[in-house]
Amino acid sequence: MNETTAAPRLPPVLAWLRREALPLAVMLLLLFAARDSLANHYQVPSGSMQPTLQPGDRVAVDMRAYGLRLPFTNVRLLANGQPQRGDVAVFDSPADGTRLIKRVVAIGGDRVALHAGYLSINGQPLQQSQANEAFAGKQVQLDLDEGGGPDIAGMIIPAGKLLVLGDHRGNSFDGRFFGLVDADAVYGKALAVYWRRGDGPRWQRL
Repeated sequence: MNETTAAPRLPPVLAWLRREALPLAVMLLLLFAARDSLANHYQVPSGSMQPTLQPGDRVAVDMRAYGLRLPFTNVRLLANGQPQRGDVAVFDSPADGTRLIKRVVAIGGDRVALHAGYLSINGQPLQQSQANEAFAGKQVQLDLDEGGGPDIAGMIIPAGKLLVLGDHRGNSFDGRFFGLVDADAVYGKALAVYWRRGDGPRWQRL
C-alpha cells in the first residue's frame, strides 16, 4: 500500500499573510507606483499662486505630461514633451527640495524682463490689462496687492532651464530667489483644482 506524503502545512499566521496580506501589499505597491508615475494630487500650502490657487486647494496633477518615469525614481523612461510658458508645474525647490507649485513663465532661450510684477518675454510685454497677462492666448490673472516683488532685467534662460514665478508676484518665493529649475526635473503638470476649502468639489481647469 502506497502512502501519500502530505505537504507540510504553513503556520496559521504565515498562511494568512500569503492569502490576505501579500495581495494587499501588491495592490498598494501598484497604487503608489501609479500615483508616482501617472497621476497624483497636490495640496496648495500658501497663497503664492493667488488668485489662481488658494491655500488648501487640492489640485490634480498629470505625472505623464512631461515624460513617463520609473516609479519612485527620477529616471525618465519616455520623453513626452517639455514644460511650456503658462503651465502650472509641480517640482522640487532647488533651494531645499520642498515640493512647490508655480507657473512656468520662461523656457530655454527666452529673454526675460520683469518690472513691477509684469513680464516681458523676448521684448514682448505679456500684460493685457491692469492685472492680467497672456501666455499663448491663456489669460492669467495676477495678484499685485503687495506689489510685484523683485524685478528682473534682461535675463536669458539657458537651454534646459525654466523660470517659474507665482501669480501673487509680491508674495511668492520663486525663481527670483531660488534660481532656475531644470526642465527635466519637473514632476508633472497641474491640470485643475478639484477641491476648494469652503466650496467643496469642483473642476476648475488651470
